[in-house]
Amino acid sequence: MGARLRNIQARAAEHGRLRTGYTDGNRPMRSPNWVVTSHSEEHVRKAAELWGGTPQQWSPLNSTISQWRVITKSPSIEALITPGDPLNQFNEMWSKGGCQRRCDGETELLTRQPCICAARFGEDWHQQKKGVVCSTTSRLNVMLPDLSGMGMWRAETHSFYAAQEWGGMVDMVLAGTDGKGFIPVNLRIEPRQRVANGETKKFPVVVVELRGITPRQALAGPVNAATALNPGAAGQRAAIEAPRPDYLAEAEGALTSDDVRDVWRKAAKAGHVAPKGSDDLSKQLMAMAAAKDEESKQPEPGGDEPGPDAEGVYEGEVIDDAEQASSWPAVAQPGSGARR
Repeated sequence: MGARLRNIQARAAEHGRLRTGYTDGNRPMRSPNWVVTSHSEEHVRKAAELWGGTPQQWSPLNSTISQWRVITKSPSIEALITPGDPLNQFNEMWSKGGCQRRCDGETELLTRQPCICAARFGEDWHQQKKGVVCSTTSRLNVMLPDLSGMGMWRAETHSFYAAQEWGGMVDMVLAGTDGKGFIPVNLRIEPRQRVANGETKKFPVVVVELRGITPRQALAGPVNAATALNPGAAGQRAAIEAPRPDYLAEAEGALTSDDVRDVWRKAAKAGHVAPKGSDDLSKQLMAMAAAKDEESKQPEPGGDEPGPDAEGVYEGEVIDDAEQASSWPAVAQPGSGARR
């Protein structure tokens, strides 16, 4: 791997924003579906193909630079949480002159004073009107795997309640992965309502939820890229990649020809041999079973065949011939009905 500058932080380019609202002229509007904005017409047109809507040129408020946007028809978007810490949260107050306050909930970072909103309005400061107090601002950087480019998309919400959920979700994932690896998620706009002082207030909240993997998988450690890109096939891929038993080694350790045949049946059940025993592994196992049969016909060195017991009965073992012949290839069926 090549060298990197040590005095700058490497980060992916930002391709655009994922918004829960839009402007109609100078009037802000909430949207039940995602709004995708970008300087790239290609990205926005692809988003319209995936999630519906009509691409259009658009200029943000207080900006003369034209961008592209699409008001999609989907309240849910598939995304990837990328390595590192993707979440940035502050209480902020903005004006035309830029950011006037940025607070971490305890300290206003521009003036180094204690939280101004809490000092003035108490712990329920967030229930005050917008503009009087700071807005709880959460920015989540994600990758959209179905759009071109390797850059990031920023989902932003000013919901106090979404901030709690985003922080809890991301922190749990980071605790399991240590920020190493991708996590597949859905970003879903969910309508909520809250009743306070006799008034019902409806508002959207962006929910971040796992997609295609279980909490056990997400918390067990970094998820590989192949699973993150196609989480629904994780179980199938694990089965395909499972190590194949060494059937020949198992057969070598078998004591009887029937034990060798059991190894073949195990391989047949796993789909590792041809059903009629025409493959090389079956032929090798058949030969090993035949060799075990020949060994069993030889008298044990230094002794005679065992005699009858006190009642004149010879010790033996009954074998169900029909069961034994049910699946073992016909060319290797045992020649006798008993084994020693």
